[in-house]
Amino acid sequence: MVMQQYLLTYSGVVFALYLHHVIRAIEVPLDLSQPPTITEQSVKDYIVDPRDNIFIECEAKGNPVPTFSWTRNGKFFNVAKDPKVSMQRRSGTLVIDFRGGGRPEDYEGEYQCSARNEYGTALSSKILLQVSRSPLWPKEHLDLVEIDEGSPLTLKCNPPPGLPPPVIFWMSSSMEPIHQDKRVSQGQNGDLYFSNVMLQDAQTDYSCNARFHFTHTIQQKNPYTLKVQTKNPHNETSFRNHTDMYSARGVMETTPSFMYPYGTSSNQIVLRGVDLLLECIASGVPAPDIMWYKKGGELPTDKTKLENFNKALRITNVSEEDSGEYFCLASNKMGSIRHTISVRVKAAPYWLDEPQNLILAPGEDGRLVCRANGNPKPTIQWLVNGEPIESAPPNPSREVAGDTIVFRDTQIGSSAVYQCNASNEHGYLLANAFVSVLDVPPRILAPRNQLIKVIQYNRTLLDCPFFGSPIPTLRWFKNGQGSALDGENYQRHENGSLEINMARKEDQGIYTCVATNILGKAENQVRLEIKDPTRIVRGPEDLIVKRGSMVRLDCRIKHDSTLKLTVTWLKDDTPLYIGNRMKKEDDGLIIYGVAEKDQGDYTCVASTELDKDSAKAFLTVLERPERPRDLELTDLAERSVRLTWIPGDDNNSPITDYVVQFEEDKFQPGSWYNHSRYPGSVNSAVLRLSPYVNYQFRVIAVNEVGSSLPSLPSERYHTIGASPEINPTGVRGAGTQKNNMEITWTPLNATQAYGPNLRYIVNWRQRDTRESWSNETVRTTRHVVWNTPIYVPYEIKVQAENDFGRAPEPDVIIGYSGEDYPKAAPTDIRLKVLNSTAVSLQWSRVYPDTIQGQLKEYRAYFWRESSLLKNLWVSKKRQSVGFVGDRPRGIVSRLFPYSNYKLEMVVVNGRGDGPRSEIKEFTTPEGVPSAPRYIRIRQPNLETITLEWDHPEHPNGILTGYNLRYQAFNGSKTGRTLVETFSPNQTRFTLKRTDPISRYRFFLRARTQVGDGESIVEESPAPLNEATPTPAYTKNHVDIATQGWFIGLMCAIALLVLILLIVCFIKRSRGGKYPVREKVEVLDHEDHKVDDPSFDYRSLESDEDNKEPPGSHTSLDGTIKQESDDSLVDYGEGGEGQFNEDGSFIGQYTVKKDKEETEGNESSEATSPVNAIYSLA
Repeated sequence: MVMQQYLLTYSGVVFALYLHHVIRAIEVPLDLSQPPTITEQSVKDYIVDPRDNIFIECEAKGNPVPTFSWTRNGKFFNVAKDPKVSMQRRSGTLVIDFRGGGRPEDYEGEYQCSARNEYGTALSSKILLQVSRSPLWPKEHLDLVEIDEGSPLTLKCNPPPGLPPPVIFWMSSSMEPIHQDKRVSQGQNGDLYFSNVMLQDAQTDYSCNARFHFTHTIQQKNPYTLKVQTKNPHNETSFRNHTDMYSARGVMETTPSFMYPYGTSSNQIVLRGVDLLLECIASGVPAPDIMWYKKGGELPTDKTKLENFNKALRITNVSEEDSGEYFCLASNKMGSIRHTISVRVKAAPYWLDEPQNLILAPGEDGRLVCRANGNPKPTIQWLVNGEPIESAPPNPSREVAGDTIVFRDTQIGSSAVYQCNASNEHGYLLANAFVSVLDVPPRILAPRNQLIKVIQYNRTLLDCPFFGSPIPTLRWFKNGQGSALDGENYQRHENGSLEINMARKEDQGIYTCVATNILGKAENQVRLEIKDPTRIVRGPEDLIVKRGSMVRLDCRIKHDSTLKLTVTWLKDDTPLYIGNRMKKEDDGLIIYGVAEKDQGDYTCVASTELDKDSAKAFLTVLERPERPRDLELTDLAERSVRLTWIPGDDNNSPITDYVVQFEEDKFQPGSWYNHSRYPGSVNSAVLRLSPYVNYQFRVIAVNEVGSSLPSLPSERYHTIGASPEINPTGVRGAGTQKNNMEITWTPLNATQAYGPNLRYIVNWRQRDTRESWSNETVRTTRHVVWNTPIYVPYEIKVQAENDFGRAPEPDVIIGYSGEDYPKAAPTDIRLKVLNSTAVSLQWSRVYPDTIQGQLKEYRAYFWRESSLLKNLWVSKKRQSVGFVGDRPRGIVSRLFPYSNYKLEMVVVNGRGDGPRSEIKEFTTPEGVPSAPRYIRIRQPNLETITLEWDHPEHPNGILTGYNLRYQAFNGSKTGRTLVETFSPNQTRFTLKRTDPISRYRFFLRARTQVGDGESIVEESPAPLNEATPTPAYTKNHVDIATQGWFIGLMCAIALLVLILLIVCFIKRSRGGKYPVREKVEVLDHEDHKVDDPSFDYRSLESDEDNKEPPGSHTSLDGTIKQESDDSLVDYGEGGEGQFNEDGSFIGQYTVKKDKEETEGNESSEATSPVNAIYSLA
């Protein structure tokens, strides 16, 4: 993140404006009498466009309003005599209008404006008016330029003189720019210099072009044509890679020689304040390098710039210390040469002390000072009201002493305008300064009671412009008390402004400026408010995100709450358009679905009327790379080829890998497979190929974001065929029936076939016999051998073959023919009860020849015959457990305690189970019970808590009772644990509360003679007031709305209601219109007619008396109350319910009945299927 503080910039601009007032002389209010002052004038050297009218500016102020006159070439210019010339109203600006014709050149000359009133005359500078010229290039015939290769050459431009001078550049006649470098370049005079000519320079022609500023026209010189004589006329391309191009061409290498300037030394004069341009252009083979030095010192680095391939040295804003000797050094491998340039800095006049307006009171003394410098030193001439002071009427109160005029005991009526002219051979300066004698009491020129706001710790100025004669004394006070402000943090300026170097909170207040002279005093107040700076406390950070993701750019701002804050976002320094994918928030910017165009610099700018702050960050968007292109196959060989590609753009995430894929058109055309993978730094690879494949390749680039689109496919390359080099893998033999063996294998793929007509030679024979190999040639991936003995081993070989030959001899693998069911069962089964849920088994293993296959496991089947508890139904579902491998023992676990079991065993092979063993019986001992089914907690009042619970689902023995542990708790505080013991038949307990605030935590366990079972834990609900007793809360309570039978019942009832509504609609359609009351009677009649009298919907509640529908509460009297009042009864079901003529229900917006009335009618309403639905839901 780049933070940019603009507070000082803002205040700096304001302060600069104030500073302008500080350094400016005290102004005389325009409502007071004063001599003229020139305020606007044209530049001294004034060049105009001949196609436009001419405006020569001259504006002035004064009281009375001044009148204007002009001189031209030192003589009075009578504006009224020339109809083309006029003067603007209330202005001295001359307007020369050529709309009626005329030549602008006729008005060239030196103009000067005079502004006068009864108190004096002010003069403008002398304005030299010139008309811009763009003369045509003189016609000339240029001969063919013949030159030897390696020789220097200068093509002259000699542009026509223009005003201002034209801009020169070189192009071919076809308007192609001439390439320039250290060998070929344009000089400052416009000529084109060749340090040495080469053969390729003759491939174009050369034309000098001049572009004129005012007319915006380009004039072209006839082109030069070169003919280069060479000793070795070979084509240019044959020398491109030669290490020494000149010697290869037969061009002699030469030491440097200067083409401009000539000789070893030269002189140059430059005026102070302009740019000094030194130039050295040298010839030589090879082209020389130029370096610049200053004798006796270093080049001024802060204002030095090398141009034109180091052939020009520019020093900006030259001053006297830039005088001296400079030399350029031209060097190549053959030698070097030096040229020295002596630079002298002259100066047109410049001000050291420019005269300022002088305001005096009667009897006061004063002086005008006019000091200027230059080289040569300028002469000073004084004028008064535009006339030389020597020829002006004598004034006893005035004394001229060189560059100073002294005034003593001035009186009213001595006002005048004085001009100081400082001149030398390089130019002149002219300044006007008036002397005004006034007698004026103090006055404040600023608006009254100003409000100034400033950012804390910034510099500020409190402005209090004033005037008076004599010049008043100005003092500042804060909050109307104390001494005058000056020193430390305050600084008073002559124009009345008070500068506060660093505004602090304690500087806030009301400031009073008081101006005083002998004629009176004047004052004004300024209120200063100090504001907190605007700061971005958390700005955006540089982020790298993937395309399509969401990104947030932070911009958390702290600012003064009394200032209006404006937050704007810039992208790449231009205002950001907030589109649909962007969301601007108070503290940041969110961009959804980042796209490639979102990449760039983001700047948050927080600004108020006084300051602003900004923070910048760069958002980099990562994308999948662009796909590679221009695939090329080279170095074609029988088993390899070189693939080369051009990488695509990595889209800001470096390419890490290239994946080369191939496709063949014989076995699986159109399917692409990975061939190889290469680092992202390469773009060429040698690919290993298989015989007899018609390859086509493509390349995919991979970076951190993902994979590019595949490149366009390469051209195809077909390799020649060969015999297979490998045989099929995954060969196995196994029986699918008891009298066969199926031989299967993994076939060779397209790159392994190596030739046409791929086939497989299958060989087999029984192991450990002397029979010969049987074989079969197939083109599929399987072969079945029939009439095999049961489960005997076979030796198997599968060999690949094509039209070019066979693969090497394959390895032999062992397979087996099909299995049959085992013929024997385990014997001598012995059982030992380990605990209430597990028994151990031991048995005698069967003989191997009875297995008739591969032994998988010994398997025990067992089932629960009965429970030792009376009247307890048990499931007799058969279960099994397997004992893998040839083993004689195992353990059967996860049995139910206190139960009778039966068990039998079998042998299992790949075909299935063998015969069953004899049945064994065993009994599991008593165990600990499971947790009680549920526990229900009721709080009928604040004094008691009632618990109800159900027996365990699995007693696992004879229950001997229940243990209840409970403790009170309130937040993190817990009370003492109490224990209650109950008989096995007791399922209810009432607890007397010790306080109405605490809650209780209950732990309930059932027990048998073996011990305590699993506990059920529940907490009492938070206590409420007595008026609202809590409903029962049941742990492990079944939600009736999720039961299958209930959902089915509700669907049946909904179907009945739908049938009723359809019947009503049909009857209404057939019977026409009839009163709504009759319609309700018909609906009731149909309801009773369709109801099944054998089914009572109200019985659902009695069947589920221990369950609650979701969203309901059970009251103390056991009735179910709905939390929602939204039922058909509430909306007028029954006598007040109405249907409109099309059968739709229209009573749903009638006034609801009272809840008590609804509950009172609940039993009678249940006879309707619709009401039955809502009473259960």
